[in-house]
Amino acid sequence: MEILNGKERASILRAVKALETGEIVAFPTETVYGLGAVAENPYAVAKIFEVKKRPHFDPLIVHLDGPERLKDYVSDVPGEARQLMKAFWPGPLTMILTKKPSIPDIVTAGLPTVGIRIPSHPVALELIGTLQRPIAAPSANPFGYMSPTRVRHVARSFADRVPLVLDGGDSAYGIESTIISFREGGVFVHRHGAISVEELSEHVRIVEKTRAPDVCESPGELPYHYAPMKPLRLVNGPSDARHEASSYLAFRPPGEELRSRHVRILSTSGDLREAASNFFSALIELDRDDVDIIYAEKLPEKGIGRAVMERLRKAARKHPPADGPQPVE
Repeated sequence: MEILNGKERASILRAVKALETGEIVAFPTETVYGLGAVAENPYAVAKIFEVKKRPHFDPLIVHLDGPERLKDYVSDVPGEARQLMKAFWPGPLTMILTKKPSIPDIVTAGLPTVGIRIPSHPVALELIGTLQRPIAAPSANPFGYMSPTRVRHVARSFADRVPLVLDGGDSAYGIESTIISFREGGVFVHRHGAISVEELSEHVRIVEKTRAPDVCESPGELPYHYAPMKPLRLVNGPSDARHEASSYLAFRPPGEELRSRHVRILSTSGDLREAASNFFSALIELDRDDVDIIYAEKLPEKGIGRAVMERLRKAARKHPPADGPQPVE
């Protein structure tokens, strides 16, 4: 893998050339690092699934550099979508819209809809703008593992399988985009993310989901996801962390002594935005060979804290306790 400075024009041109020849490229966004291919090239998109070991029924998100390109890839844009575009694009909001044939079925898992967003990271925008084609990109990590927020996370996972990564620094939000679709009566949130439900509610009405239970309509809807290799257990506080051979993910500085070998604090002030920006990088650092379990402290389920808790619950489901459900939920 070659790591290039994403702020340099020469690096952007190298990445564009690789994408035009059917390669995959890792690049930064304001949420997490993405693993991208030209969305209109089904053979290149297939490489993403192969490298990530991602199931083909899990659709990808398509990234554009501006809303004026929407007409080429989607057939209908509801009025509520236009409201949210004005409020949150460019930014970490993905909208599921009816696709045109220009988006191959492999991108959307055969669904008639496609998730679209416009990232706000300057490196991502310059890459897409220079390429002048949409980029399909999930997070740049092995399927089911935690999303990368630093270039070294990408290099660790794909050193010999991805030819090039653009280094754009640490991701600002540190958590994936919010994914929504448009239903009768309002907007449904498929995946909680960097744009909170409270923020969305200032512009649109939020409704409950109604869909076939076996359809995966967007990334992040599988029962478990975002998981470390070690088992993860949700706890209320340090007193619930019983094993010394453990790591501990604290929301804020603990008020009592911790027995765990490794500790990471998400926010010294208890700020949810700061906690979210540090979430994946801290959890990756705690996923170590010398521990048997990771304890993760619950966060307040408001604002972006709801998105972090959604990911922690999914991570905890990968290795359920042998004696039944977790006592803390």
